[in-house]
Amino acid sequence: MSDRILLTDGVQPQSLVDVLDRLLDTGVVADGQIVLTVAGVDLVYLGVRALLASVDTAARMTMLPGGKSSS
Repeated sequence: MSDRILLTDGVQPQSLVDVLDRLLDTGVVADGQIVLTVAGVDLVYLGVRALLASVDTAARMTMLPGGKSSS
């Protein structure tokens, strides 16, 4: 018989739907850079920035104080 130790520290397991809901509610930004260099010369630079958020969250992020949009 194997002994298993369950270490939860009071944290309840969350479903994938709960995790996605929280990520979309708060928003997630991924930022990265790739540079292709040959013989010390930069040939290709690729910069990527992605925002994953719900429409409501994105609208809240772009609103300025006073209810006016930034555009």
